[in-house]
Amino acid sequence: MNWISLLGLDALQARWRASLNELALAAEDRADLAQLEWQMHKRSLQTLVVLVVALGGLTVVVLTVLSIALMVQFWDSDHRTTVAWCLAGSWLLVWVLALWRLLAAVKQLSEPFKLTRNEFKVDWKTLKEKL
Repeated sequence: MNWISLLGLDALQARWRASLNELALAAEDRADLAQLEWQMHKRSLQTLVVLVVALGGLTVVVLTVLSIALMVQFWDSDHRTTVAWCLAGSWLLVWVLALWRLLAAVKQLSEPFKLTRNEFKVDWKTLKEKL
């Protein structure tokens, strides 16, 4: 004797099975999304490390060149000072560009797994609406 059929719980059982199947598929999708975002996050961290090292090296160069430019400023020839300041300005421009890129990378890293969190929010909202 099938008590589920007699009590009319077939529809409820079918809905629960469908919900569980949907939940399993959603969990797989979210796991894949989290894995993809982790790979993106890792690449961003690698970029950040490279940029920090580059910025550190450029900072040393900028400070050295600016110091030399200040020393050359007091020499007799006008051409030497112009060249020294142009070189210092060039290194300063490169340093500012590297700093700008570093800050952009840090900003990007400040929101890891954004897509996964958004999907979980949508899933939670949908689940609450069904209940």
